[in-house]
Amino acid sequence: MTKPEIIGSARSTYTRVVRMVCEEKGIDYTLKETTLGSPELRAIHPLGKMPVLRHGHVELFESKAIATYLDRSFAGPIVFPSDPRLATLVEQWVSLVNTVMDRTLIRTYLYAYIAAKTLDGRPDRAAIEAVLPAVREQLGILDRAVEETGYLVGNQFTFADINLMPILERVRLAPEGAEALSAARHLAAYYDAHAARPSFAATVPPPGPPGWTRRG
Repeated sequence: MTKPEIIGSARSTYTRVVRMVCEEKGIDYTLKETTLGSPELRAIHPLGKMPVLRHGHVELFESKAIATYLDRSFAGPIVFPSDPRLATLVEQWVSLVNTVMDRTLIRTYLYAYIAAKTLDGRPDRAAIEAVLPAVREQLGILDRAVEETGYLVGNQFTFADINLMPILERVRLAPEGAEALSAARHLAAYYDAHAARPSFAATVPPPGPPGWTRRG
């Protein structure tokens, strides 16, 4: 069987999510580096977002769909539980993180550091201060969610955790985010524990300032 080819960027949080699934399951894959809107992406994703997957005759876009395909198509640890209750809890957390928390933590908070700068080139402090209450609230929600077992769902590492970890790493790059994460004691311990996983270490982005990529 041909290797799955992931097309995206090592700096993209959602490309990393798909790569982590491959690493967790021991899937031999290739990563083809590209930029947003590239012909390689647009050939599969109608909006040119990343990542996309090519595997033989299978072409997919959107990280959740790609991860589901990989989990069902390859042997190795299951990242989407078969138990209906646990499976729907994974869906619940992935939906909340992708539709609400990613928008707050990455697209608004970190955007103010990365892209939405003032005329003198400094971070947009007004935007940062405005979003900080939501940042702290949402990290608090996650802190309570992982308090009991150290996982978002049940007592096992699932796609819900894979989907969250790259976002938390980005949050730690900015001072207020690092402080808020450190203050969320259970979430901080959760991050430290799962950051030690081989799948996380193997997909660390290249050094340098955090990149800006749209979710795929």
